[in-house]
Amino acid sequence: MMVLKILHVILLASVKYIITLPYAMVIGLEYEQALFSVLLGGIGGFLFFYYLSKPVIRGFNLILPRICKLIPENIKIKYRHFCERTSTRRKTKKFTRKNRFIARFRRSYGFWGIIVTTPLFLTIPLGAFLAGKYYSNRRYLVLYMVISIIFWAAILSGLIHLFPNVFIN
Repeated sequence: MMVLKILHVILLASVKYIITLPYAMVIGLEYEQALFSVLLGGIGGFLFFYYLSKPVIRGFNLILPRICKLIPENIKIKYRHFCERTSTRRKTKKFTRKNRFIARFRRSYGFWGIIVTTPLFLTIPLGAFLAGKYYSNRRYLVLYMVISIIFWAAILSGLIHLFPNVFIN
């Protein structure tokens, strides 16, 4: 039963990091087990999604023109911005809500913003994808992200020690 709880915490930490340490304490894991599981899940999740993002982006860019050729015309008209990305020359860029958010976040916070906020506000997969797409040429990107994950685990650990009655059964 304890092994299932630890695996559950590892999988949860690999996706949504910030809530996992308090959750692990609430479901009855010991502090050391909870901290180790959260760190393993956060770091492992980041590495998994970071190294998976490049082949996924490459594959999506490779298969998108083929998908657009197979789509019927009436669907192409409705979702025309989807297939416009495959054209060789595009005069204007279509900005969706997601594109605006990513552009605004990148312009405002940049590399360090992604590093610091990925474990806290962004999810681990989204932060790994953004870091891989926009900053993969940075030399110590993976090291900085691992340090950020450990830093936020220390902050959460300190909060659990400050307010033990809230998180410990």
